[in-house]
Amino acid sequence: MILYNKKSTLIKKDENLDYKDIDLLRKFITDQGKILSRRSTGLTAKQQKRLTKSIKKARVLALLPFLNKD
Repeated sequence: MILYNKKSTLIKKDENLDYKDIDLLRKFITDQGKILSRRSTGLTAKQQKRLTKSIKKARVLALLPFLNKD
């Protein structure tokens, strides 16, 4: 059995995720622009779904880039 190190969540259970909060959303995106998995973020399934929808909405509105070309 493999035990994973759970990271402390940056989002509280009652906190509302918003697509306009770019600084918070960037903490859940890799350098290549990929969304971090639920296993590595330590979020619940409901929070991860909200996070994913918020990130995708911010990308469509050009608040976040689809790809990070550094």
